[in-house]
Amino acid sequence: MRLFIHALGASAGGGLTYLRNLIPQLAARNDLQVKLLAGEAACATIPHASNVEMMASGVIEGQGTLARFWWEQSEIPRLIRKTGADVLLSTGNFAIWNSPAPQILLSRNSLYTSADFSRDLRRRGEYLLWADTRVKGFLARHSIRRAQMTVAPSEAFARELRDWSGHEVAALHHGFDCEFFLRNETALSSTTLEKLQQIEGAKRLLFVSHYNYYRNFETLLRAVALLKRRSPSRKIRLLLTCELARGKNPGNYRTDEASTLLHDLQIEEEVVQLGAIPYPQLHQIYRSCDLYVTPAYTETFAHPLVEAMACGLPIVASDLAVHREITNGSALFFEKFSPASLADQVGQLLDSPSLQGELRQKGLQRSADFSWHAHVGQLLDWAESLVRHSARGHGHSKQ
Repeated sequence: MRLFIHALGASAGGGLTYLRNLIPQLAARNDLQVKLLAGEAACATIPHASNVEMMASGVIEGQGTLARFWWEQSEIPRLIRKTGADVLLSTGNFAIWNSPAPQILLSRNSLYTSADFSRDLRRRGEYLLWADTRVKGFLARHSIRRAQMTVAPSEAFARELRDWSGHEVAALHHGFDCEFFLRNETALSSTTLEKLQQIEGAKRLLFVSHYNYYRNFETLLRAVALLKRRSPSRKIRLLLTCELARGKNPGNYRTDEASTLLHDLQIEEEVVQLGAIPYPQLHQIYRSCDLYVTPAYTETFAHPLVEAMACGLPIVASDLAVHREITNGSALFFEKFSPASLADQVGQLLDSPSLQGELRQKGLQRSADFSWHAHVGQLLDWAESLVRHSARGHGHSKQ
């Protein structure tokens, strides 16, 4: 089977993580020929394989949403015809509306459906970003109607998309390869090691994310200040895999509010900004910490939850249906915009070694339920089904 992958949207975060794990699985299949259309950031992280060909996109950096969309709609069908692809896999929320091959769309961005994100942007005065998100949401919703099949990374998000679009959406969890994730033993940078050594003896909370609004950093920072006031004798440190400074994160999210909170709440010492950690070394950061926290107010899957569980970290997460689905009994939950609720749950967990042990064991068991091999196998089964359906002369009608 000849598979064309449209992955131009995979430039950071979960999109890159997905490709980084998807492509090696496809490369191991001798019954596949893969054409991968991706940007520089993605291509730089994917190892060479004989059956995977990287294709230059020709996309101009900084193009607006509509200009980018128009380029994709006009150029990608031409590339699909040129390569003779049997199936198109669009990984980044937007379908090719007139694809010459049957198409599977991966829809994994809840910002287009999130009322909380829309309110947050208006509160911050981010009206251009709000408008851009509305335009992208329109295109993403109509993309679901154009693809032969749409797949979401969790059942919770699939339900949300069904209600939003009025069309069927399948759920397929992203995978996880524990052995691959834990394999690399390259030493952390001297700067990172020094920061970790400076907080020896502290209880370490970890949040893995670059800065953006929907990850709700401000609620987490306010919770750290509460923990500091409630237990002044307990040394607590929050580790971030980003820096709360301009120009240090992907995208155009402004870090001013979060960085101001560090000063106003007097928690500069309590918040350790590690900066970006190379993915192969990330497991070393997880294993150096005591528990994992995520205050995100919207999510579709959340890879770091699975990574944290695999590394034996108990979890405190915002009370989202997605978080409950992915952790499946191995986490404590708090009201997503309540620093007090978050501080309560962190305090309860730190005070109870038995609860930590219980969640740690449940998390280790739960992380074993996620498999990239199974994920890719199901995707290819669906792809083969679409090819057979198309070959019977039924065209590309909606499944």
